[in-house]
Amino acid sequence: MIHVIKIGGGVIDDAALMQQVLHACASMNAPFILVHGGGRIATDVAASLGISQTMVDGRRVTDADTLRVVTMTYAGLINKGIVAQLQSLGVSSLGLCGADMDLLRAIKREHPTIDYGFVGDVVKVDAKQIMQLQSAGISLVVAPLTHDGRGQLLNTNADTMAAEIAKALAVQNGEHVQLTYLFDLPGVLRDVTNLESVIAEIKIDQVEQLIADGTISAGMLPKITMAIDAARSGVKVRIQHARDLGTQHGTLIQ
Repeated sequence: MIHVIKIGGGVIDDAALMQQVLHACASMNAPFILVHGGGRIATDVAASLGISQTMVDGRRVTDADTLRVVTMTYAGLINKGIVAQLQSLGVSSLGLCGADMDLLRAIKREHPTIDYGFVGDVVKVDAKQIMQLQSAGISLVVAPLTHDGRGQLLNTNADTMAAEIAKALAVQNGEHVQLTYLFDLPGVLRDVTNLESVIAEIKIDQVEQLIADGTISAGMLPKITMAIDAARSGVKVRIQHARDLGTQHGTLIQ
């Protein structure tokens, strides 16, 4: 089983929770791919430099100054910090972004009314090179940046990158890929006011109804959309609290 794990800024901001996640990764005793975000840290760094930030529907508009900030923060501060922590746990790990080895290529996002700036949508994943690194016993820590093949870096959503990597690996290796989204809720909730109302399993054909009745909405909607897309490619997808990595808790989507 190949594990693709995505962690967001909320996990990164919580040092104790982050350590718990990294220890769980180290205990897998097999190479994994860890895709990280880090939006809050990038926002703080931008503020310290006097660079204003614009968010549209939770997505960062990335002008030239912001691209410099997210490159320094995501591919530098956060990425190398995670790599250093994994090395301390005995995990042979390599930190990179989509531009390294041409692993993930993207195109600049086009939108009819919003100019997102230097934001990319993934169009190609080099699963073969990822598998070669995995075969050499190397775990990958992937920052949410891609490139367009013409020298331009692009800020790219980490949830999307994780899903695209998992899909490409599933095509390369059959159905032996698990994608895990880690965040600060125990899974997909039937009632957002009740943390005990976790939906243990969601079938692909149930999603439309769950969206229609409002069970899946707001911030969970894009995660579910990407999870379903990955599941259709044969990926096993689990959404769970970061403290539950390595367990069967949370919501399984298949």
